Formats: sequence, structure tokens, C-alpha cells
Amino acid sequence: MSTEPFFTNDAIVFGILMLCLGIVFYTENLKKGFFPKFYKYVPALLMCYFLPAIFNSLGIISAETSQTYFIASRYLLPAALILMTISIDLKAIFNLGPKALIMFLTGTIGIVIGGPLAILLISTFSPETVGGAGFDAVWRGLATLAGSWIGGGANQAAMLEIYEFNQELYGGMVLIDIVVANLWMAVLLFGIGKRKQIDNWLKADNTAINALQEKVQHFAAKTTRNPSVTDLMIILMIAFVSVGIAHYGSDVISTFLSDNFEAVKNPKSALSSFGSGFFWLITISTIIGIALSFTKAKSYEGAGASKIGSVFIYILVATIGMKMDLGKLFENPGLILIGLVWMTIHALLLIVVAKLIKAPYFFLAVGSQANVGGAASAPVVAAAFHPSLATVGALLAVFGYVVGTYGALLCAELMRIVSVG
Repeated sequence: MSTEPFFTNDAIVFGILMLCLGIVFYTENLKKGFFPKFYKYVPALLMCYFLPAIFNSLGIISAETSQTYFIASRYLLPAALILMTISIDLKAIFNLGPKALIMFLTGTIGIVIGGPLAILLISTFSPETVGGAGFDAVWRGLATLAGSWIGGGANQAAMLEIYEFNQELYGGMVLIDIVVANLWMAVLLFGIGKRKQIDNWLKADNTAINALQEKVQHFAAKTTRNPSVTDLMIILMIAFVSVGIAHYGSDVISTFLSDNFEAVKNPKSALSSFGSGFFWLITISTIIGIALSFTKAKSYEGAGASKIGSVFIYILVATIGMKMDLGKLFENPGLILIGLVWMTIHALLLIVVAKLIKAPYFFLAVGSQANVGGAASAPVVAAAFHPSLATVGALLAVFGYVVGTYGALLCAELMRIVSVG
């Protein structure tokens, strides 16, 4: 049976994604009928993610044949980061305190210990699921998952090289990554709609976050104007010239480091993620946005810079949702169960620490997604709280790239020990 989707033309795929977004935004703003009650419980952002997943699951569109995710993540995401960052108050970001970093590191620890604990738990009733010998050993494959869930694609590739997992079986690990990570993102997005109740239960102090949002909102209100065509053109110029600079810089830096440093060039090295062009793309884009926040470009927030950035983010959300195939939940239940147990341990540790330090749900969600989702989705989750917070997600995700391989190596060794035991 052919697995090719019904629509492979990206113009049509993009049209379907925009249709999904348009339906969600239109129905969310209806004042009467079924939808006001529906969106009271289900966040609109979750539906922007879920509707494309349904189209993908039905075989109408597919992320495997479409370039829309690549375009959104490489062009629209850095543009959104820049537009959402030009109005940021850097001092207010630092005033958020250490809780964001604590929750990020808690998420990392949750991934590191979650893998070996998942193996131990599942081995008690299904040892064949976590077994295997030599290069077919399941723990070797799960090491690539640890790399992905702490850092990103570059770290995942590094772990595949280091532990030499049988590449014929690697597809199963990719399946866990896609299914479980996307399910967890859906849970986090759902939680955003309940964040007030969650924060009340956590007894969280949102003072610093609210202060940051109020500063940005006050500045936007003070500079708000009806944008002219010139304003919109200059906003897009700022965004995409900066994206061009970021792409150029990422190509130059990643090539230079890979060509001149064996530790970066070697895919088995813990420093190999510094050779990732995407790592430098997100880093440079964030730096450019912060630099522009000290210039007159900041005034374009009043003309709608962050709103345009939000549009780009929602398009990215739709393309991420298109990667989720709901039917694959039942393809390999044993492997999926490992991932679900692993992610549950990660989540429980985050909840316990958030409760202990009274961290807001924002820090829990973004700290988790900076690990599991990385630079492509951490800013999405952060921006869902407020556009001004997208920078926090980007900065934590970049930090995830740096610690990703080291954390994954520790996790892999622990999994090897419990598997041998």
C-alpha cells in the first residue's frame, strides 16, 4: 500500500494549514453557540496543532513529503524570534530570576534518569521490549532519544554515531521521538489554557512574569499606531534581512568550526552540536533581536511587529502538528510505552520541583519544551503565554544544545548499566 499522501504540492499543503488556522481563529472569536464553551476547555493553540495532525493521520497531507516545516523552522521561526525580541526589556528578562534555569535543568535530569527508570520498570513485565544484544540493544537506540530530548537533532545524530545503534532498527526510535514528544507538547499546550488553576495549585509567584508582560504592553500601548504599508514593509525588512544575516553567520561559523576543530567535526564528539547550522541560526537570530531592542527598531512594536511574529509562530505550530500521525500510536506499543513511561517520569519530576520552589507553570512548560522540543518549539510554547516571552524559550533551547550530548551520554551509560543488570 502506498504511503504517499493525497496532496504533495506544497502550495496546496500550505493552503490546508492556513485553512486550519483560519477556522480556529474564526471559531475562537464567535460569541454564541458551541465554540465559546469548547474553547473554554480546549486552548486555540492546541487546535492549531491538532487539526493538521488529523489531516496527516488521514493521509491527506504529510510532513515527510512537504517542505513546509523546513521553511517555517528555518525562515519564519528566526523571523518571529527577531520580531518578538525587538521590544524586549533585557533587564526584565534577567529579573525573572533563577527559576527558569532550575526548571530547565530539572527537565534535563528528568530525561537523564527517566530512561534507565523506564527500562527497569518495563523489564519487570516485558523484558523482551527493553532487551537486545550487541548493536541491536534497545538501550543503544534509546540513547539517541536522550540526545534528541535534551538537545536536538545534532545531539541525536551524535548519539547514533557514538553508540552505533543498528540503523535498520533506528526508525523505531524516531517513531518514539515523534509520537511521544508531540503528545507531550499537546499536553503542555492544553495546560496553558488551565495555567491560572495550575499556578494556584503550585502557589506560584508570577510577579516577575507579569511585570515583564506589563512593560511590553505599556510600551506597545505608548507607541501604538495604525500601521502603514511602509511600516509593514520595514517590519518585514527588519525580520528577513536579519534572518539572511543569521543564515549567513550560521553557515560561516558552523563551517569554520567543523573544518578547523576535530572535536566539532567528529560526530562522536560531545562538542559536535556546535557544528549544527540550526544551533547557530537560532543563537544569532536571538542575539540580533536583543541588539535591535536597543535601537529605534523597538518602536515598530507599536506598528505590530510582535503580532506579525505571532502569525509566523502559529504557522510553525501548524507545520509541527502536521508531523504527528495519530495512527502510529498503535504501531509498536512496546516502544511507545517506553517513551510514555520515560516522559511521565520527566513530567512528575518537573511537577514536584515546581511545587517545591513555587515556580509558575510557564517555567515548567518552557523548561520542559526547551529539552524535549528544542529550539523549534520552546519559543512556541513560551510565546503562547505572551509574545514577549518567546526569547526565554529560545535562550533555554540554545542552552539545551550545549548540554545535550553530555546529558545524553550520562543517560546512555545509566541505561547500559541497568540493561546489563
